[in-house]
Amino acid sequence: MATRPFDVQRLDHVVLRVRDLDRSEAFYRDVLGCETVRRRDDLGLRHLRAGASMIDLVAVDGPLGRRGGTAPGPQGRNLDHLCLRIEPFDEAGIITHLAAHGLAPRGPARRNFGAEGDGPSLYFDDPDGNTIELKGAADEPA
Repeated sequence: MATRPFDVQRLDHVVLRVRDLDRSEAFYRDVLGCETVRRRDDLGLRHLRAGASMIDLVAVDGPLGRRGGTAPGPQGRNLDHLCLRIEPFDEAGIITHLAAHGLAPRGPARRNFGAEGDGPSLYFDDPDGNTIELKGAADEPA
């Protein structure tokens, strides 16, 4: 078996195609605490810092977004879901925070497997219907 010339370290960034850049930027900033670090209005692109990673938002009607076809919706999504590792994982506090932004989780927290092992997570949707998972620390290491 050939040796790879690299090792994967972490996710660098995820790119989401969105209908309304301003609305989506506000959601990721105000609800999730991401910080806009660069805007490329010529491309319809916003780069947001999400911890050690980035979330890039691309307008579906912009130069980059048009390459992806129609906008995401119930019959065709950008991705299954985006999982963000958070600390601390306070289910009641998260639910209260989401409610303040007119959001609700899809259900109570449940244990799911992730990069660090099994731990709690909650799911909800962003303004374009992309599913967001907020994941807490593993209580059983991977």
